[in-house]
Amino acid sequence: MTLPTFPTTVIGSWPRSKEVQRAMRDKRSGRITEEEFQAVADNAILKCLQWQEEAGIDIVSDGEQRRDNFISFVAEHLNNVRMLMVSELLDYVEDKASFEEILGTLDVPAFSMSNPAATGKISRKKPLALNDFLFLKKHTSKAIKVALPGPYLLTRAMWVEGLSKDAYPTKEDLSIDIIKVLREELEELIQAGVDFVQFDEPVLTELVFTQKNANRTFMCGALTAKADAEEEIAFALELMNQVTNGLLGNGTRIGVHICRGNWSKQEQVLLRGPYYPLIPYLSNVNVDQLILEYATPRAGELDAIGDFGGKEIGFGIVNPRTEKVETLEEIVSRLEEVRTYLPDTKIFLNPDCGFGTFAQRPMNSDEIAFEKLKVMSEAAKRLREMALTK
Repeated sequence: MTLPTFPTTVIGSWPRSKEVQRAMRDKRSGRITEEEFQAVADNAILKCLQWQEEAGIDIVSDGEQRRDNFISFVAEHLNNVRMLMVSELLDYVEDKASFEEILGTLDVPAFSMSNPAATGKISRKKPLALNDFLFLKKHTSKAIKVALPGPYLLTRAMWVEGLSKDAYPTKEDLSIDIIKVLREELEELIQAGVDFVQFDEPVLTELVFTQKNANRTFMCGALTAKADAEEEIAFALELMNQVTNGLLGNGTRIGVHICRGNWSKQEQVLLRGPYYPLIPYLSNVNVDQLILEYATPRAGELDAIGDFGGKEIGFGIVNPRTEKVETLEEIVSRLEEVRTYLPDTKIFLNPDCGFGTFAQRPMNSDEIAFEKLKVMSEAAKRLREMALTK
């Protein structure tokens, strides 16, 4: 699909309505059927799509309305995966003292966050996102983005000592089957004609910006013990490149999204630091686009972009965690800075992260999310006009 210069898109998630949240709870408890839940989710997706289209977004998503969050949903789609509350993980980790310290830093109740854990050999029970894409495709002529958890995120989150060791002695063993699952999904999405596949790898920032056990709480995958940061970054790079090997250039844009946490509106508790420590990953990862947060000073200096290997940048330009809507002038001015580092054809506009990463804890309302996307689209139009007169 032909896109304009400075295409606008979303990261993936959109706030879930009370109806969707209730339907999720009712499905889990058996009060409604799978078919009844899907009907509720279908209606929510169409509303979410309408918000995006009216805001002028060029590449839309389904708002992840069928998902409880960006990672836990895989448990329903994979064989031998068990959902656990974060508090339940304490029974299965070896370093209980360290884990208890981590739980003490949580600014959300440990029983409110869930984590998928491998209990045996994993394989796809059903597609992770293919059916969601096919539904959305029937209802829009816009380009479509599908978000999937990245291979490093899944490996870190799903390998739990006391549950996974019999099937997978190490997390490296688990990663082999995770790569297989993600490649199967990616190949089917490409064959179906998806425009954009985004792999989420937020745990990468936890590797380089976390001090001991503080602030290791923005996703469950950050709760396991880590090896040397450089070794883990190299491991994460190897995993992603195995997933995408041979699949670039098939008509589907592939990107990796990296943020510093999207679980709280309190900026001071979120991770902070420039992208420089991740340059070995960012410059060598085999994807078309790096989707990065830059709407907050926590992201550090902009000049790091010059060392990202000349890839497209999905530039985070609005903050999903604030109620204040950025102004047109603020966005255009910031993007003028980006244009000094990249050609116009390699700059995409998006929020820093999703507006509803966790179903029960949306970052914003529909109305504020819409206004932020709308001004982002207006900024893209202004930049196109400026580019024509340059």
